[in-house]
Amino acid sequence: MFKPRPMQEEILKFESGRMGVPAVPGSGKTHTLSYLAALLITKGLIADDQEILIVTLVNSAVNNFSTRISQFMQQSGLMQRIGYRVRTLHGLAHDIIRERPDLAGVSEQFAIIDDNEARMILEQVTTAYLRDHPEIEDAYLETSVDRSQQSYVQKQWYSTMTDIASSFIRQAKDSQLEPSLLTSLRDKGQMDHPLFDFSLEVFSEYQRGLRFRNTVDFADLTKLALRVLESDDDFRFRLQKRWPYILEDEAQDSSAIQERIL
Repeated sequence: MFKPRPMQEEILKFESGRMGVPAVPGSGKTHTLSYLAALLITKGLIADDQEILIVTLVNSAVNNFSTRISQFMQQSGLMQRIGYRVRTLHGLAHDIIRERPDLAGVSEQFAIIDDNEARMILEQVTTAYLRDHPEIEDAYLETSVDRSQQSYVQKQWYSTMTDIASSFIRQAKDSQLEPSLLTSLRDKGQMDHPLFDFSLEVFSEYQRGLRFRNTVDFADLTKLALRVLESDDDFRFRLQKRWPYILEDEAQDSSAIQERIL
C-alpha cells in the first residue's frame, strides 16, 4: 500500500478554497495529481456518493490519469474505478448541458461539431461576406499586386480574415457576448470599425449556421454549461456535493469561463 509523504499529508489538511502548484513539463504533474486523487479516496475524505473530479485538456490525458489512479487504488486493495471521475473540460461541459438542455437553450438531440467542421462553416461565411463587401478588400489590400501573385494573395486574404473572425467569435463567447448585444453596441455608436462590422456579421451568420444544423461548437459548450450552472442553484449544489475536490491539470491553458465553471 502506498503511504503519503509529509508534503502530501499537508495537502490533505487543505480543506477548502483553491490551491495551484506550478510545475515544468516532465516534473511529474500527472503522477502527483493521480497520487493525490487516490490519497483523498483512501483517506476516506469523500462519501460513498461522492467523487474526486480530475479535469484535463485532452482525451489522451484522460486515459493516462485513469490508468495511474487505478494503479494506486489497486495498491491499496480498493476497487479501481470507484471514487473518481476524469473528464476533459469540454467533456465536463457537455455532461452538464446534457443534464439540463432546457436551461442551455438547446434541444436534447444537439450535436457537437469539431474544429475542422467549425472552420469550414466559418470559411464559407467569411468568403460570402467578403464577396458581398469588396470595399473591405480595397481598404486593406495593396492594389498593385503582381498578377502572378494574385491567386496566392487572395487565398491568404481569405485565410487571414477567417482567422480574425475566429478570434473575435472565440473571445465574444468566452465573454458571454451574444451577437444581439454586440449589434446593439454598434448601433449606439460604441463600436465603429469596418473589421468589427465584418466580425460581427460573420459571427451572426456563423451562429445561424450552427442553429440550422442543431449543433454547438466547443466554445458554445463552456458558455452554455456556465449558463446552466448559474441558472439552477439546486443543480449546481448537487454537483458541488458530488465533487467536493476538483483537481485541474494544465490550468494555465484554460480560459476565464472554464475557470468560472470549475
